[in-house]
Amino acid sequence: MRAVVLREVDGDLALEEDWPEPTGSVVDVRAAGVNFADILIRRGLYPQAPELPYVLGNEVAGELDGQRVLALPRSAGGYAERVEVDPQWTFTLPDNASFAAGASFLTTYLTAYIPLHHQVRVTPASTVLVHAGSGGVGCAAIQLAKHLGAKVIATASSDEKRAFALDVGADEALGYDEIDDLRVDVVIDPVGGEVFTRSLPLLNPLGAIVAIGFAGGLWTDPSVQWLVGRNAAVVGVYLGRLMKLQPQLVHECAIELLALWSQEEIDPVVGATFPLAEAGAAHALIETRKHVGKVVLEP
Repeated sequence: MRAVVLREVDGDLALEEDWPEPTGSVVDVRAAGVNFADILIRRGLYPQAPELPYVLGNEVAGELDGQRVLALPRSAGGYAERVEVDPQWTFTLPDNASFAAGASFLTTYLTAYIPLHHQVRVTPASTVLVHAGSGGVGCAAIQLAKHLGAKVIATASSDEKRAFALDVGADEALGYDEIDDLRVDVVIDPVGGEVFTRSLPLLNPLGAIVAIGFAGGLWTDPSVQWLVGRNAAVVGVYLGRLMKLQPQLVHECAIELLALWSQEEIDPVVGATFPLAEAGAAHALIETRKHVGKVVLEP
């Protein structure tokens, strides 16, 4: 079986022809989502680093027993022609959806949906600031916040990316150097670092910032005194751990999201596709911050 194998930290992503076949419930992979966590694992920066050699890829779409499905593999391994999946985390792909869209859905939309529906308060009176609004999680957060009726302001690093965020549904799109005078109720932040720190003072009373990732650097912890004094909150999302500790909640959220997708209330955005042999190029596109939407491999 062909698979893209990582054999050492910072190593090349090598396409190997004789990787062992998976067992159990096996999906014939038609598309595999590329997530920033894959980059962190490759660079040795992920908090729970797997043993090497390792096949990356924690979400796929493909065929299982003749059915079109999207799924979260049991132990990663999505950058391959076939992968073992957990039946609990395998869902029917909507009829009108491509495999590439299916591989772009679960991780990004769950990461945005869970905080917007379970951790913060969003109403039609809310203003939601979405950082990295042209990325996979950013696009999902824009669509989901708009579905809740909120006003959405997106940030992005270039004119092209800001235009993309507007096309996805944002009401406004700004550069990161234009945010300091904003006042918002919720911040969705996959960036971290300085952007997280600069976003805290933007919160209205009873507002909250959602820390999702640290693509721009690790967080500087805000003081509890500052949060208390500003009537503000910081909440965090770590989908992998939540799936282990509250699987029923996450599963219910996935079902709710699939219903929204089937009703065309939301629509995953595929920004670029690469053949399996060009997984390294897919990573480079993400690492250089040149991508929009979700990046997908197609075996």
